[in-house]
Amino acid sequence: MSEAPLTEQDWRRFLASMGEDPTRTGLVEMPSRVAKAWKHWTAGYAQDPAECLKVFEDGAQECNELIVDRDIPVYSHCEHHLAPFLGKATIGYVPHGRIVGLSKLTRLVDGCAKRLRLQVQERFTIKIANALMTHLQPKAVGVVIRCRPLCMESRGIRTQGEETVTSAMPGELLSNQALGADFFALAREA
Repeated sequence: MSEAPLTEQDWRRFLASMGEDPTRTGLVEMPSRVAKAWKHWTAGYAQDPAECLKVFEDGAQECNELIVDRDIPVYSHCEHHLAPFLGKATIGYVPHGRIVGLSKLTRLVDGCAKRLRLQVQERFTIKIANALMTHLQPKAVGVVIRCRPLCMESRGIRTQGEETVTSAMPGELLSNQALGADFFALAREA
C-alpha cells in the first residue's frame, strides 16, 4: 500500500464533520500527521511474511525442544471502532530441521499488525501461527496474544486494564498435551 488510507483532505473533512475548524492553528498540521501515521500503521501491506522469516538449517540439527520468544510488542487497530489494541505476544515453536532468527518473530508480529490494517485479535493470532507453519514448517507452533482493547476502555463498558487473551496452536501442541503444557508454562508472564 503506497498511499495513506485517507488523504489530508479526507481528514480535514472529518474534522469539519465533528464541528471543528480545520484551519484552527492547532489543527492545521493534524491532517498531514494523521495521514502519515496511518501510512505507518498499515505499512505491512508492502511486506511479505516470507521475507521477514529468514530460516537457517545450520544450528538446527539437534534443536528439537520448544523455542519461545515472549513479550513481543503488539500495536494494531480493531475493525469495529478503529480503536487500537495493544499488548504482548508470545511465540513458540518446535523446529523441524530449521530455525528462524529470533528478531524475525518480532518482525512477523509487527508486519502482521500493520498488514492486517483492520482486524480482530482472534484472526491476527491465527495469521501469525499460520505464517510460521507455512514459511518455517516446524513440528509445532504456539502463539498467545494478550492485548488491551482500547475500545472497551474508552467507550461502552469502559473497563480499565482488561486483557483479551487469544491463542493458536497448529501442529503438535494440540495433540501432545505435555508439549502444550510446556508451551503455556513458558508463555505465562513471569
